[in-house]
Amino acid sequence: MFQGTNLACVRGDRKLFESISFKLEAGCLMQVNGPNGSGKTSLLRILCGLSSPGMGIISWNDVAIGTLGNEYFRELTYIGHLSGTKDDLTALENLRISSALAGQKISDKQAQDALAYMGLRGRESLPAKVLSQGQRRRVALARLLVCKTKLWILDEPLAALDVGAVKLMQALLEQHLKQGGMVIMTTHQDIDVTAASTIQLQLA
Repeated sequence: MFQGTNLACVRGDRKLFESISFKLEAGCLMQVNGPNGSGKTSLLRILCGLSSPGMGIISWNDVAIGTLGNEYFRELTYIGHLSGTKDDLTALENLRISSALAGQKISDKQAQDALAYMGLRGRESLPAKVLSQGQRRRVALARLLVCKTKLWILDEPLAALDVGAVKLMQALLEQHLKQGGMVIMTTHQDIDVTAASTIQLQLA
């Protein structure tokens, strides 16, 4: 179970949000909605442990994430709104290195299969700088195919994707949820994903 209780975020002298609470069980999807500047990315970074809330508690299986350390991070995959690919590395190298930095070493075969699923077969050895923004986004999202984590936190995962890639992502999200995973995501696009339960969290 993943839970946030009475969360608040302040940036400078501005309060982005307050009194945010939620509870996610296995198979649950939470979509974070709100206009630009409402604090969606800030909330996701807080949930990942990359920033501290101004108030409130975040817990994983009833234990505050601040006391869990790596035990929590091993259960988490976070993909931000930027693709994070390195221009001079190939698609294959980007995927293997990003996975290793997240604590999971993968083989070339695993990386190739993940990239192929994301529609990048034949582009594995190309440097990221020659790929389109949508293709770079696919490289970043391919990490979801090789990670073994229960909780996915995704900031605008569908940004820059074409219709075909959006369908691939929806299928991947649905499979993860059916296997008992949890997903928290922001998106400005409509998604068609079946989940055990869906939470719509609105930020002002």
